[in-house]
Formats: sequence, structure tokens, C-alpha cells
Amino acid sequence: MAENSSIEWTDATWNPVTGCTKISAGCDNCYAARFSERFRGVLGHPFETGFDLTLRPERLTQPLTWKRPLMIFVNSMSDLFHKDIPREHIAAVFDTMEKADWHVYQVLTKRSSLLQRFINDRYKERKAPPHMWFGVSVENALGSSRIAHLQKANASVRFLSVEPLIAPVGKLDLTGIDWVIVGGESGPHARPMHPDWARSLRNQCASAGVPFFFKQWGEWAPSYGAINCNRRAVSVYDGSGFDISTGVRARSIDLFDSCQMVRAGKKVSGALLDGVEHRAFPTWNDQPATEGDAP
Repeated sequence: MAENSSIEWTDATWNPVTGCTKISAGCDNCYAARFSERFRGVLGHPFETGFDLTLRPERLTQPLTWKRPLMIFVNSMSDLFHKDIPREHIAAVFDTMEKADWHVYQVLTKRSSLLQRFINDRYKERKAPPHMWFGVSVENALGSSRIAHLQKANASVRFLSVEPLIAPVGKLDLTGIDWVIVGGESGPHARPMHPDWARSLRNQCASAGVPFFFKQWGEWAPSYGAINCNRRAVSVYDGSGFDISTGVRARSIDLFDSCQMVRAGKKVSGALLDGVEHRAFPTWNDQPATEGDAP
């Protein structure tokens, strides 16, 4: 648990389960797996068994002890709808979310069909409470198939986490979707995100009236201005480059239509899309979403 999360779109994390298994290309460079495996075999460490799926029953009621209202990312180190998590454990997580209703919960999964089935079984006669947000990850066009399951789930607030965005997703059906998060990949083996992929999603959200949150460029940034310099300030040679204004050296690559991306690191790359920060949140509890305002 972290009551002060560094994840840009949440306040805290709650992990009543840790560990997972990879099921798609979006999992290839999983930050949670990379972090957990560092401690495999360290006696007494919470991740002594690495990223093996592990139930944490002692954490089930943690949010009840947090009296300050928080936006909580549920299972940042796992997937609550993993097929090997007992239904009773998932139900206990929902029990806590329902009781500690002064928080907002963000539940994100790649197992969208299991999410749909569980929610519709639990909330047959009504929608899930509005302080419980449910989302699916969409890393490429193949991942967009998860959206239909989410749309059929009896949820009050639905969101898409389009990160890491590793390929174009095309035209999305945003019917019933309340929020879209977009971000590039970070980490040592990060894959670059083409600027046009993010622009397309920004424009689709604007047309559909869906709040849009641009989380980050990630490890790679466009050379034309996302790293505190203009195009002329980035010199590229022999597959490497540097930012003249800072002296920071970075490897560079040509991506698809020759849009040049510079490996500048997450911090330097920032979170401006065409020079604009997008930090919109969805509406909940009759409060309007506002550009740049977190709940």
C-alpha cells in the first residue's frame, strides 16, 4: 500500500493481491513484475516470492482505516480479475469498497470478460456505486476488444487506460465511456509512442465529450519540443543524439513515418501533447469533470 502514489491519475494504491501473469503485448515490460522480481528470494520481504500471484487477506480492510478521502488504484501490482483469484477474495475486496465509500476506487483489468461477469452478477438490479470506477487496458487495436465487455458491465463509471500505447488503436467506440487515460511506456525496454496515436485519441475524446488525461510520453519523446528544446536543438547522428540546451545525450530512432523520437527519459519527456497539458477527470457524485482539476 502507498498512501501517496506517484501515479499521476490517483492518490493511493491498495494491493489485496500481488503478482500476475502476462497475457498480452502490453504486459511485456510490466513495471510491477520488474519491481517485484528484484526481491525474489529476499527472506521476509513482501515480494519474497517475486511476482507470483499472492493473496493478501491481511490487507482486505485497509481502506477502512484511511479516514481522509482518497482516489485509490486497486491492485496496482496485480489484476483483480485474474482467473486464479478466488471469487470469495474478489467479493471481499468489493465489500470493503462498498463500506469505505468516502474513497473513489479505480479498478483496472485486462481480463475484461471476467470483470463484466462479476459486476453483472453482483449488481443485477442496479449499477455499481458511482465511487467505484471500472476500466480496461487498451494498448493496441487488439486490446480494444476489451471495451465491449466494459460497456456491457453494469458500472456507473467506466474508463480506458490506453497505456502503454504501443500501436495505433484506430477509431474507438466511446459510448458509455467516462474517461480515457493515454500514456507512453517507461522503463529500460520501453517502446516509443507515435505522436499521431495520442493525437487521434485526444481528438476522439474531444468529439465524444469524454474527459482526456495525457499521463506521459514515457521513455521516448518527439524531438520537436517535448524535451525543452526545438527541432534545431536536437542533433542526431549515428543513431544517437543530444539536447544542446541541456547537454543530455540520448539514443534516437526513426519511427514509422520518420517522426524522430529521442530517448530522453520519463522525467525530461514530460506530459505535454502539442504543448498542452491534459489532466481531465470524469464526473462522479454529480461533480463535473474539469480540465486540469483532480478530484
